[in-house]
This record gives sequence, structure tokens and C-alpha cells, in this order.
Amino acid sequence: MDRKIVIIPTYNEKENIANIIRAVFEQKEEFHILVIEDGSPDGTAAIVKKMQEEFPQRLHMIERQGKLGLGTAYITGFKWCVEKGYDYIFEMDADFSHNPEDLPRLYEACSRDGADLAIGSRYCNGISVINWPIGRVIMSYYASVYVRTVLGMKVYDTTAGFKCYRRRVLETIDLDKVKMKGYGFQIEMKYTTYKLGFKIKEVPIIFVDRKEGTSKMSSGIFGEAFWGVMKLKMRKIRPKQA
Repeated sequence: MDRKIVIIPTYNEKENIANIIRAVFEQKEEFHILVIEDGSPDGTAAIVKKMQEEFPQRLHMIERQGKLGLGTAYITGFKWCVEKGYDYIFEMDADFSHNPEDLPRLYEACSRDGADLAIGSRYCNGISVINWPIGRVIMSYYASVYVRTVLGMKVYDTTAGFKCYRRRVLETIDLDKVKMKGYGFQIEMKYTTYKLGFKIKEVPIIFVDRKEGTSKMSSGIFGEAFWGVMKLKMRKIRPKQA
């Protein structure tokens, strides 16, 4: 049986974390969860620790000291999951903007349809975003158009953070050379996957903005992504050396 794990980075997610964990564990497919907890002062880690008593085999957590960035959280999680031998490794937000019921669809895109990376896409079937201000929708959509144009990568939602990787993708990418930290990290990982010749499939989802907690989005995140794409275009992408 395939071993599947969902990585959920957290910073001040006490309103959401217990509910998202239960929602993932309620799926028909069996998923494990790895929470990457960045020293939330609101007590998120304590909630996860309490739930680990209820789900000792399926719920894991890595605690880090301080808010170290989305990219480094996922890199830490990827390395841990590969080392533990998980076959399919997912990325997902804690705030229910990604619907846990879509996890089996991403898994099927890889396990049944042969994708190496499945992306929960807001833009591959029109624009499927709920509760965002129109300005943010336009900025996000055209950011993906810009990335697609510059990098020549046929992915409609280049900044998507709801994904499923086959383990071999993360074993092939040199994770220590991934440079971008914010949402640019999502672009860099997709482009690296694409340049290394892996098969990418977009799965249409409906993205719903968070109802609880505070968004971590900032203009600096978009600035990093804008300039980072230019540098990414110039870089030679090579697989990790054995």
C-alpha cells in the first residue's frame, strides 16, 4: 500500500490546526500528516502535541525556532518524508483554502494517471477563487501568466501551494540548492521539476480564502518571486548528484 503524507507548515494557526488535521484523517484514503511548526506564540504546537496522543502513528511534528519561511519549512519536511520512505508527499495550507477532500484527486493524478507532480490548480479551468478581493485575484492570475511566459513552462497556476509529489521527484531535486523562500519557492520547485523532465498534471480545484487566522501574504513575497523568476531562467538545473 502506498504511504502518503501531507506536510502542513504552521505559524499562528490555533483556530485551524485541529480541524484541518481531523479533516485530512477523515478522508477515505489513509494520509499521515507532518506539521512544520515555526514557534507560533499562539499555542499551535501544544494543540498538535495533544492530538498526537490521539493519532500517535499518523500525526508527526517538527518544531523550529522562529518564523523561518515557507520554503525552508517545506525543504525540512521533504527531507524528513523522503528519509522515512513515504511514496507520495503533499503540500497543503492549514487554513482550509485547500480542501482536504481534493487530496485523493491529487493522489490519483499521480498514482493512476502517471503524473510525477500533481498541482491543485486555481487557473487551469478558468479562475476558481472564492472570497479574494478582485485586485488580489488579478495580481495572482497575471503573476502566473508572467511566470509561464518567462520560463516557458506550461503550468497555469505557477504559485499554487497544493501539490502532490512522487518521492522520486524530491530525491532527484537537489533540495539544498533551492534558493527562494516565499511563494517564489513554489515557482522554483515546479520549474525544477519541469526542467528535470518529470510529468506535471494540473487538477482543477476551488480555492477559498481563509476564514480564521491571518494571511501570511506580503508585497515582499511577490517581489522575491518577480526577480527570482528572472534569475531562475538563467540557471542551469541539474539533478542531485548521488
